[in-house]
Amino acid sequence: MFTLPRAYDFKKLANCDRYVNLVSDMADPKSIELIRKLIAFDTTSSESNLVLITYVQEYLSGLGVESMLVHNVEGSKANLYATVGDPDTPGIMLSGHTDVVPVDGQAWDTDPFELVAKDGRLYGRGTCDMKGFIGIVLAMLPQFMERGLKTPIHLAFSYDEEVGCIGVRRLLDKLNGLPVKPVMCIVGEPTNMGVVVGHKGKRSYTAHVRGLEAHSSLAPKGVNAIEYAADLVAHMKDIARRFEAEGPFDDDYDVSHTTVHTGVIDGGTALNIVPKDCHIIFEFRYIGSDEPQTIEDEIRAYARDTLEPLMHAVSKDTGISIECYNDMPGLDINPEDEIVTFVKALAGRNDDSKIAFGTEAGLFQQRSGIPSVVCGPGSINQAHKPNEFIELKQIDECEAFMGRLMDHVCKN
Repeated sequence: MFTLPRAYDFKKLANCDRYVNLVSDMADPKSIELIRKLIAFDTTSSESNLVLITYVQEYLSGLGVESMLVHNVEGSKANLYATVGDPDTPGIMLSGHTDVVPVDGQAWDTDPFELVAKDGRLYGRGTCDMKGFIGIVLAMLPQFMERGLKTPIHLAFSYDEEVGCIGVRRLLDKLNGLPVKPVMCIVGEPTNMGVVVGHKGKRSYTAHVRGLEAHSSLAPKGVNAIEYAADLVAHMKDIARRFEAEGPFDDDYDVSHTTVHTGVIDGGTALNIVPKDCHIIFEFRYIGSDEPQTIEDEIRAYARDTLEPLMHAVSKDTGISIECYNDMPGLDINPEDEIVTFVKALAGRNDDSKIAFGTEAGLFQQRSGIPSVVCGPGSINQAHKPNEFIELKQIDECEAFMGRLMDHVCKN
């Protein structure tokens, strides 16, 4: 069972009100300046993040903090990992992703890569998802260091979170080989500074239905890939309806059950040709009490045992192949766990929740055994949209959160 070091005095921390009333109408200019600089880097997932990572690495180096980069295979992107404090002591990891979603096709009122302050908000791509959190962490780091750290702070900044939490997997492979790993992780995704103890897992798939071409006037002599794909989609919809009707249910989620969803279907070339190929992209998002492999096995069994025999009766060269191209585990941590109590105290609140969107927290917990929660500034309702923004009040609250953390991990 996970146990925090003795230095963590929950009762003392929970009663600490040093930062409770520091939430003002104006965020620290240092935080705003760091956010401004980070926003200026176009780190859309389709682009490199190395300019931003180099900036952060040089910023940390200027503070006397060494960092490690973990690149992708091509060397065009990198994760950054750094330890502030004693590297031989396990500490608290603060995690965020550096990539952002595209602005293409969105009607912005301002330049999305130039920070604009207006009406108590900061506008720009990534302000809430999630360069705001990273900027606040970096801006407050000198204060942590000035007060001296008895418990280290680990920084983990990843790439390609927005396209399937790809980059952090390479970082975790590296972390798993280190002699000292963090004792816990706080992922600063936008939760309005609420403490999140769970999110659904997600598996994403492609299916290729291989049929047999024929003239449409001789349709029974062919194998219609689109029609068999439709049968597979209909079966998955039946599974989705079963989850909706029978559960299991977790009422902490807005959608309280596991969902199965088909997002893309593509096939056929002309009306008078029995289609040879059809491609499907589908996913399921599952709650903690559902086993994802069981869902996958049911879908595969229907394709193998029901559809393919009918296809093979016409041609043995037909079939259905299904491939999982992304597996993002869910997060499901006991609300009574010590780290949840700890982060609630940092956030100055007693409640917790679960969220519909996925994060890297599930990977930290499942692949590296690092207990994780999600808590960060901004609202997910503003993410991925034109005119994305974060409220200055949220920056204030995150700074207060960091101030409480500082009180706890610092010597002075």
